[in-house]
Amino acid sequence: MVTLADVARHAGVSPSTVSYVLSGKRSISEATRRRVQHAVEELGYHPNAGARALAGRRSHIIALVVPLRTDVYVPIMMEIAVSVTMAARQHGYDVLLITNDEGPDGVRRVAASGLADGVILMDVELDDERIPVLREQGIQASMIGLPADSTGLSCVDHDFAAAGAQCADHLADLGHREVAFIGYAPAVYHRHAGYAERTLTGFRERALERGLRFLHRPCEGTYESTAGTLARILADRPDTTGFVVQNENAIGPLLQLLPTSGRTVPEDASVVALCPEQLAEQYAPGLTAVTGPAQELGRVAVDQVMRRIAAAERGTDPEDELVLLAPVLTPRQSSGPLLAPVPPARRR
Repeated sequence: MVTLADVARHAGVSPSTVSYVLSGKRSISEATRRRVQHAVEELGYHPNAGARALAGRRSHIIALVVPLRTDVYVPIMMEIAVSVTMAARQHGYDVLLITNDEGPDGVRRVAASGLADGVILMDVELDDERIPVLREQGIQASMIGLPADSTGLSCVDHDFAAAGAQCADHLADLGHREVAFIGYAPAVYHRHAGYAERTLTGFRERALERGLRFLHRPCEGTYESTAGTLARILADRPDTTGFVVQNENAIGPLLQLLPTSGRTVPEDASVVALCPEQLAEQYAPGLTAVTGPAQELGRVAVDQVMRRIAAAERGTDPEDELVLLAPVLTPRQSSGPLLAPVPPARRR
């Protein structure tokens, strides 16, 4: 299938110039216009989206690319998807759900078909393979997540680096010096998921500043894997008294397992989690947690992509936007001041 990017290369212009020629929304020199039109005819390009724009119409559909993975926390992803849907309706738009198992090919298919006026990507990786496709296709998009290079993009995300730093500060302020960071499954770090990488980086940098001795252990999140992870942490660092958890499925097992290892929460061990507020409130003792507004992510992403669509229709270059939502740490009963070292007899 011939793409807009193929036409641009053949004509020796940018994809955005091809879009402007097809839509007629911007003044383009006659020589450039002729080169583009010749390339369209010679390659047999059928610009569905361009033809629609030329007629002054929109599809009034936004494509939302949602993660289809076993290592993501589904409830929060669904909360974001519902938020996107509700925000889109306020703009008179419907949402087309696309699963990310197709990767770049799925984004290319949506862009080439002209089904959607814009795309919102979720579960963004630092070096996300879908982003170059968006750039070459010239489709308007926003990211719920922050890639390593956000040039030419509109992005919204929680400030995960700040969230990681808050966890380190909280435990340091309570007097803890030996801390373990229990993260997501190894696959999440192998694919360089932005939320996991940025949280760990923020935690690591602040922990070093505060003089914390720490280690990071990925965890699958099942009871058995959490038990194994905790056992290895205590074997490697038996004086560990602070635990940061960025893995929703591992929180419950960890709170159950710490007492069986001779550590009462929060007298002997403090636990801080990065998780949704409603999840933090379910546990006993009450869970100290760093949270962020998931629904706000969806609303901002829709507003961003709508602004980009409107700018493209006017024939102006869309403005890049980066919005990081500030995290909030709520202390509860799972964290407390370090009163004394854990007696050796109570360690296993």
